[in-house]
Amino acid sequence: MKLLTILFATFLLALIGTRIFQESWDFLFSGNLGMAVFIIFTGFAHFKFQKGMTMMIPDIIPAKMFWVYFTGIIEIAAGIGLMIPAIRETTAILLIIFLILVFLANINSSKKKVNLFKADYSGPGMGYLYKERIPMQIILIVWTWYFGIYLNG
Repeated sequence: MKLLTILFATFLLALIGTRIFQESWDFLFSGNLGMAVFIIFTGFAHFKFQKGMTMMIPDIIPAKMFWVYFTGIIEIAAGIGLMIPAIRETTAILLIIFLILVFLANINSSKKKVNLFKADYSGPGMGYLYKERIPMQIILIVWTWYFGIYLNG
């Protein structure tokens, strides 16, 4: 849940910034900026912790390093897409689908007790999935829907 600090802090700073500089609360911009910064940050993590990330991917999937880099690029692109009004809604829909699909890797990672930072099997296991990852995925999906689709329409 520490990662959510990036989402909430960016949102609050952007919200305060829009109030100061635009003299109004811009929830649409602030919410999308929060998610954009969050998802770009996690996208870059795919390049820093690539070995641990490959361990998260189910064994039946080949070319694990390709998928780690590819999903990192997708996350960075999604962050950029959320900030472009003309493609924001489409980006949000695709990001929600992506978050659901990537969750499968999180289930696999928890079962195998992957520690993605150390690239070993000393991770917290299924407790992390239930206590942190599922709630975080729900927050990310609802956030993306609310700011990327609902408020955008």
